[in-house]
Amino acid sequence: MNVQAFDTVTPVLEEYGSLTRAAMDAYLPKWEPRAYLYDPIADYPARGGKMMRPSICIATAAAFGAPPERAVKAAVSIEMLHNALLIHDDIEDESEERRGAATLHVKHGTALALNAGDALAMMSMRPLFDTARSIAPNLAMGLFQDFERMGRESAEGQAMELGWRADPTVRVTRNDYLEMVLKKTCWLAGIFPTRLGAMLGLSNNGVIAPDAFIRFGFFFGAAFQIHDDVMNLQERDAYGKEMCGDLWEAKRTLMLIDLAEQFGDADTARLQKFLAQTRETREETDVLWLLDVMHETGALDRAINFAKALAQAAVAEFDQAFASVPASRDKTFIRDLTTWTFQRGH
Repeated sequence: MNVQAFDTVTPVLEEYGSLTRAAMDAYLPKWEPRAYLYDPIADYPARGGKMMRPSICIATAAAFGAPPERAVKAAVSIEMLHNALLIHDDIEDESEERRGAATLHVKHGTALALNAGDALAMMSMRPLFDTARSIAPNLAMGLFQDFERMGRESAEGQAMELGWRADPTVRVTRNDYLEMVLKKTCWLAGIFPTRLGAMLGLSNNGVIAPDAFIRFGFFFGAAFQIHDDVMNLQERDAYGKEMCGDLWEAKRTLMLIDLAEQFGDADTARLQKFLAQTRETREETDVLWLLDVMHETGALDRAINFAKALAQAAVAEFDQAFASVPASRDKTFIRDLTTWTFQRGH
């Protein structure tokens, strides 16, 4: 990987991440019932994170000519919603670890964690409302329409993944996986932050095409997600979540889909039995078996190579989508994110 490309990303993530965190404090009040609601709400945001999504929003706005302050509240909205969805994802996935610590439902119980996630999702609208007050009504309507679509797409993608886990007999293909990732990951990780930033940019007066940045956001987000899936199977120190959690949860990752297509009758029967079990009844021997086979058959390497091909496609789409935007640190940052994604955890 190009170290120079990585260095163009890290300073911007730190700068815009700090800007977002400072602005987010005003939207995370210390009200009562503090121990049962507002402290849990602030828990995941306080743990840090990459701050990639809000940084993309701010950087895109800046690339299009706006000062970072114009987009920072919209960036806060994105980060708050992202953390709310993480709370819900962890409950639905029965995950035990998030950002190096116990998940919220493990710490506080499912009921309190679920309520905190619901509240944080609703509260994420407040910074977007504040953004809307300072812009033209038609532009504000565009922001909220994109917010609604992003939320709907994310829920549809999550439903696809949860549905596959609930029905282990369904055959999931690579195209099914990519459609799920487009909805669940790409809209919130790449498409929405880029579109929001572009709408807030001054140089285009807030007008963008209905399909602008969707292809770039898809290729970038898919590369990001596949690499994230691979990292889940690596050493704990390189990852902020439970190691092999995706296997314990029987998620249909690209690697598991790859194995399912190669397996003979005996291995297929063993896999189907594994998928039909609950997380509590799955055995470590089966998890380690799947992990070993992924290594032995090259499924992990094929997934990484496919992710790198998607990243290259993202660069090509970026060059088209940002062709009219002058060169700047912010434009370089967005473009180099496509290679930075493979530096995470190393």
